[in-house]
Amino acid sequence: MKTLFVTDLDGTLLTGQEKVSVYSLERINRLIAAGLLFTYATARSAESAYRSTEGLALNLPAILYNGGLIYNFTTHETLRYTVFEEEWKWYVYSVLKEYGIHPLVFGALRKDRERVAYMQNDLSFGLQRYLVRRAGDKRLWAACSEEDLLAGYVFYFKCIGPREQLERAWNILKYDSRIICIFHQETYQNDFWLEISPRAATKANAVTFLRSYFACDRVVCFGDTSNDSDMFDVCDEKYAVMNADEWLKAKATGVIGYCEEDGVAKWLEYNARP
Repeated sequence: MKTLFVTDLDGTLLTGQEKVSVYSLERINRLIAAGLLFTYATARSAESAYRSTEGLALNLPAILYNGGLIYNFTTHETLRYTVFEEEWKWYVYSVLKEYGIHPLVFGALRKDRERVAYMQNDLSFGLQRYLVRRAGDKRLWAACSEEDLLAGYVFYFKCIGPREQLERAWNILKYDSRIICIFHQETYQNDFWLEISPRAATKANAVTFLRSYFACDRVVCFGDTSNDSDMFDVCDEKYAVMNADEWLKAKATGVIGYCEEDGVAKWLEYNARP
């Protein structure tokens, strides 16, 4: 039986240092070399995901931006890109603006040249910290106008800030059937994140695409929080790490070790068959 294994990154495969441990790298790379079909599904961008998984010998396309992009780091090939229609992106931005939320807008003027745009005024503390940590990232671009901010293809909005502010916008956007809106606490900080994508840009759809693309009979996944929930719905087996949200554990086939204790790698080492 041909099986695809897919893991979330933050809070699942990654440690609190936002890295894959040496132990996990050694075990997973050994399994990949033996033929294991393994990849990850994350809210991170290509650059951020690649940096956090340095040393991982990934040879399958990765799922990025919660399903908005499927990208092969080995061949530098984009398998799938899901973007907002023109009307949708302006509607999302208008709701965020109404509540004083200044988002990061992920998109591209051309589909092969990604950029992360923002308006450099009244940025939340969390968003400022995000930008400082990514100083030197060539994708970052301070827009001069709202038209520049939303120009070209847009496939993802990321908002970082206090719970009360983001929750007000979430309570409006979550009912729009054209989009998917994920609201959760940031894994490593006290801030909350509001992540907004086109309805088709989900981990579930991306996993289903890869399952068909590689003609797999079975998919096993690993996760810890709300942006893994829809992925759990389409996988044959789904495992929550010990530090996962309790309600996600209730959806899981089983509960494995903590992310800090190499839960995913240890499960794969004892249960996966390349």
